[in-house]
Amino acid sequence: MALTRRGCLGLGVALPWLNACRFGGHEVTGGFTAPDPARGHRWRDASPVAATRERRTGVLVLGGGVAGLAAARALRLDGVEEFALLELEDSAGGNARAGSLGGLACPQGAHYLPLPSDDAPELQDWLEETGLRQREAGRWRYDERHLCHSPQDRLFLHGHWQDGLLPLEGVGAATLEQYRRLSRLIAQVRREERFAMPGVRVPLTPGTRALWAIPFAQWLDGHGLDDAYLRWYLDYACRDDYGAGLTRVSAWAGIHYFASRHGFPAPGEAADEEPLLTWPEGNAWLVRRLAQPLGDRLRTGQGVQRLRVERQGVVADVLDLADGTVTRWRAQAAVVALPVHVARRVVDPVPAILSARAAGLGQAPWVVVNLLLDGPLRDRGGAHPSWDNVLYGSPALGYVDASHQSLAPVAGPRVLTWYQALGDEPQGRSLLLQQPWTFWRDRVVQDLMAPHPDLAERLQQVAVTRHGHAMAVPAPGSAYDGPWHDGRLAFAHSDWAGYSVFEEAFTRGHLAGRHAAAVLRSSA
Repeated sequence: MALTRRGCLGLGVALPWLNACRFGGHEVTGGFTAPDPARGHRWRDASPVAATRERRTGVLVLGGGVAGLAAARALRLDGVEEFALLELEDSAGGNARAGSLGGLACPQGAHYLPLPSDDAPELQDWLEETGLRQREAGRWRYDERHLCHSPQDRLFLHGHWQDGLLPLEGVGAATLEQYRRLSRLIAQVRREERFAMPGVRVPLTPGTRALWAIPFAQWLDGHGLDDAYLRWYLDYACRDDYGAGLTRVSAWAGIHYFASRHGFPAPGEAADEEPLLTWPEGNAWLVRRLAQPLGDRLRTGQGVQRLRVERQGVVADVLDLADGTVTRWRAQAAVVALPVHVARRVVDPVPAILSARAAGLGQAPWVVVNLLLDGPLRDRGGAHPSWDNVLYGSPALGYVDASHQSLAPVAGPRVLTWYQALGDEPQGRSLLLQQPWTFWRDRVVQDLMAPHPDLAERLQQVAVTRHGHAMAVPAPGSAYDGPWHDGRLAFAHSDWAGYSVFEEAFTRGHLAGRHAAAVLRSSA
């Protein structure tokens, strides 16, 4: 591969988007996409400004991620139409936004939703509203157009692709025995303890508290599970769901990854491929349907500077990032659907429950890189191209093919979306802030050249999305099952679960919205 970086490395640090450089013998455009970390830092560092106008509403929803959008839906279901949802960025969505390259939609964050279980009835009901789920002949059926097309996932191992992500080809009998042993242990823990997603209604027990207290790696050590293939797979699973590996996340989190879903089917055991919903633009498809009914009640570019509770309601001073003015909002109740570390900056004084939830809670930064190719890549032998494609031993999480859901009969340009969680990488957040976009382009190409040696030749455009505080990490010592509302304030964010998935955010937002509606009724 001819990799020409001359005159290119410094270009990606500055916007605007679409810088260009020579790469692989041809010009490649690229740059950073929203969200821009500078916006959040500008809000964080802004000096207090006196409010120049005042507005009133029934309920304030602070934060336009999945939790805030679900809270707004719950308010509407409860007959509350007088509310405002305030979002810092230019669009709602949190970690589930999307973009496009070459006219092709692609995710900039979360990209799938497993079919929710009966532990998430609120989410099931909403999926029925959207038409994704319908009852036919007494059974639930999901719209097949939105189910992940087969083949779903594959692993690049020993120079070729295998079906599925658990390393199987070329592994020995000792490895397979450890797979079976872990399967039995997970089944045993599931019999002894309740694991559910979302977990908001499942109180912690002495057993689950003990699992929250130690790293997953320590739990594995205690059971003699030290096989390199197994350890890699479990580390990948933790980085995929939690942004950090098995030495940093709790044993509860490592077990929950399997126990709240389908267990850990060992080779030879009957196991169906876990069905999931996905779209070329990822979970932005869902977010847009949550946001669409809100109209002008969704206000973007709004940074909440201070929120306090008074005798007659709540008061929020909100900075308009477009013109620098501050509006004082008054309402009867507020849903604080902000990340915990942001909520602690905003709510004054900080409630005891917010301080308790923040204890031991850290965040993992992520980077998402979308690659526009002028056609399909050459592929190594083995399993066919899949929606999710993972490389054994890679520090990254592989890539999803945003074109996989396409029914087009002829292959053409396509977009690959590559992910890396940086929760285990020293100075990961500094990397996001300081490195040019070309740094991430080169990291992706180096990662994917083994299975796709023609990647540099096919690459046309690169879009890098940075999430400096992408998700909470369920580390030892960060367990919480205390209250999530305090009088007129209801807190709703996946941080309160200790980890970030759609089901947790949606359910907690729904419950917070219902609480705020009840406060509003009692204040009437």
